[in-house]
Amino acid sequence: MRIGLAVVLALSLAFEVPAVEAQQATKVPRIGVLLTNSQSVHSTHVAALRQGLREHGYVEGRNIVIDYRYGDANFDRLPQLAAELVGLGVDLIVTSGTPATRAAQNATRTIPIVMTVVGDPINSGFIASYARPGGQVTGLTQLSTELNGKRLELLKEAFPKVSRLAVLSDASASVQGVSPALRDTLTVAQALGINLLPLQLRDPDPDLESAFRTATRERAGALLVVAGPVQERHQKRIVDLAAKNRLPAMYAQRGYVDVGGLMAYAVSLPDLFRRAATYVDKILKGAKPADLPVEQASKFELVVNLKTAKALGLTIPQSILTRADEIIQ
Repeated sequence: MRIGLAVVLALSLAFEVPAVEAQQATKVPRIGVLLTNSQSVHSTHVAALRQGLREHGYVEGRNIVIDYRYGDANFDRLPQLAAELVGLGVDLIVTSGTPATRAAQNATRTIPIVMTVVGDPINSGFIASYARPGGQVTGLTQLSTELNGKRLELLKEAFPKVSRLAVLSDASASVQGVSPALRDTLTVAQALGINLLPLQLRDPDPDLESAFRTATRERAGALLVVAGPVQERHQKRIVDLAAKNRLPAMYAQRGYVDVGGLMAYAVSLPDLFRRAATYVDKILKGAKPADLPVEQASKFELVVNLKTAKALGLTIPQSILTRADEIIQ
């Protein structure tokens, strides 16, 4: 009887070990996605991330679990949301923007982070270099400041008579009082014969109204709104103030045009999210973020809102319209 029981136990253990190994081998990876804005704003970005994951063989709900957290443009909530994702035991976190990436990095120093929509990851302290990030963060940068020269050229082409341009930027991004966006734009502005009027935001509540009063008083002929967390948080308000002051404006993100802004020349954010899936795949297969070079944006889009142009009594040249990737009627 004892011999028979021993045989049964031995057989059960023999079957149990492979079963446990199989269960471990088929562990479904879990990733967190931390986004700065609302679910509706990020819908196309999430769809692009899912598409990229499918291209690498991951299907949400089948062989990968994705936990989403949306900041709803309230950056103060991001640390709590990042902590929630860490508490869920995610294998990595995909982030959108500098505030979300910082919140994730502050919440964990061990979980890999795949960033998107970050303009300057080196000065932000996320990576040591593009070729060798050196830490837990890697991913994609939109290099927003380097695109401002192109935005300036498009503005001048659309409105050749503009000689004074207001530039709205985030004061917190300034180095020794000079915004990187302003510094990178200055050379192009001089070549085009445009004088720049810097308008820096510290506290959006009084500063936004004041900035537009200054632009009007100084007779700015147009407005350039560069990328930054403060501006992103107040997109609709900035667009409304530009319309109220009848200022033709070029924006660094297409989200402004979606809420009534005139023009945007911007990195294709869906493309960044789709490409982020490649980093997710590599990290889940064992690669270290420190060794994965950060990629730069490679796809850009010009979006024009003709409805807004009509409301402002502006005519957009055909040369701009033929190059536009999208025209909102």
